[in-house]
Amino acid sequence: MHSSPELKTRREFLRTGLLGGSLCWTLPAFLSRTMESLHAQADGSLVQGVTGKDGNILVVLQLAGGNDGLNTVIPVGNDNYIKARPKIAIRDKSALLLDPKIGLHPALTGLYGAFQEGHLAVVQAVGYPNPNRSHFRSTEIWATATDENQSSTTGWIGRYFDNACQGCDATVGIALAGQTPQAFAAAMPKGVLYQGGWSGAGKKRREEASLQLEADGSMMSEDDDGDGPSGGSIGEIAGSGNKGKMSSLDFLERTDMDAKVSQQEIAKAASRAKNLVQYPGSRLGQNFASVARLIAGGMPTRVYYISQGGYDTHVDQAGAHERLLREMGDAVASFLGDLKAQGNLGRVSLMTFSEFGRRLKENASGGTDHGAAAPLFLAGGAVHAGLHGKMPSLAKKDLNDGDVQFNVDFRSVYATVLEKHLGVKSTPILGRSFPILGAYG
Repeated sequence: MHSSPELKTRREFLRTGLLGGSLCWTLPAFLSRTMESLHAQADGSLVQGVTGKDGNILVVLQLAGGNDGLNTVIPVGNDNYIKARPKIAIRDKSALLLDPKIGLHPALTGLYGAFQEGHLAVVQAVGYPNPNRSHFRSTEIWATATDENQSSTTGWIGRYFDNACQGCDATVGIALAGQTPQAFAAAMPKGVLYQGGWSGAGKKRREEASLQLEADGSMMSEDDDGDGPSGGSIGEIAGSGNKGKMSSLDFLERTDMDAKVSQQEIAKAASRAKNLVQYPGSRLGQNFASVARLIAGGMPTRVYYISQGGYDTHVDQAGAHERLLREMGDAVASFLGDLKAQGNLGRVSLMTFSEFGRRLKENASGGTDHGAAAPLFLAGGAVHAGLHGKMPSLAKKDLNDGDVQFNVDFRSVYATVLEKHLGVKSTPILGRSFPILGAYG
């Protein structure tokens, strides 16, 4: 990949003695305070290790709002399921069978095709002990990979950047979303929010970002009331910002500078390649199309992050959930087909997640309320296709206060992706060891 003169000049500046001496007074505060760190990383930055340009890539898809796992991966022939959901249950004859007792929602034809081709793994009953049913808090737990009673200023992907990507450019992570995901929060910020860039956004955009960072929170389209009737309105839940241990001003200065340069890199990479298959016209479909072009265009990105909202289906779930799943499944199918045509399917893995599943019983409004464990998907050429984990029991005695019990800790999924796909030790990133799943051959 050829860098522009402007980009080359910026990088050379950061990697030379101009960081010290008489010019320090002209630099932003964060550069002065991190001068020694940048000097220490300079040699490693010039000769980076394996990046997303030539190594494995992870794409994370957040299903924001709490996806109903029981109507996504169907317990076929289960009387407890049918009795609990007389109106919204997916009937056995409609399910796309993965085996005699498990099927996919009929709208997930795209994922079903990937399963048949050997490119989709279904991890069942994923969750964590003492589940929290708040959108914000549960999203934070998934983002930081902490226990329910703990917190962290860094996210699990951010700690991956800190541990494995020192010396990498900011574009080691790209989020195609409205906000930077909390999972990207790192001690030394990396990752770029790609939505057209910061350039030209002006003072207002910067002030809005500053207010968001100072609040150290996130935005959601409806009040997070635990079990309120938001009717699937949640678009994104990001959690706290990507500043790690830096002050808000330092973070903004670092991010503003990195982002301006990174947008140029991203735009050039996207223009170098064309999609080789047709994508759905939805925002999600176009985001996946963008990721595919960036991969083909040679971006050094290791982690891409995409969000699809609307899964908070308290009211009239059936139609809305069908639309969301079809949108997701078709977009993923196009993405996998594009990667295959590029010759990149074997080195890219997609992981989906949602902050929680839904309760077993449907509510009086034809929807479902906040629950606990749910399935997630791993897709790509390197996954060990099939069913992983055990389908949860829906018998009353086996439920957790009316919710599905988890059989697989979500951090086992993270550990598996980190070790088996990204090729790094998971313990320094997750804080302790978790069982590795057989999701990669």
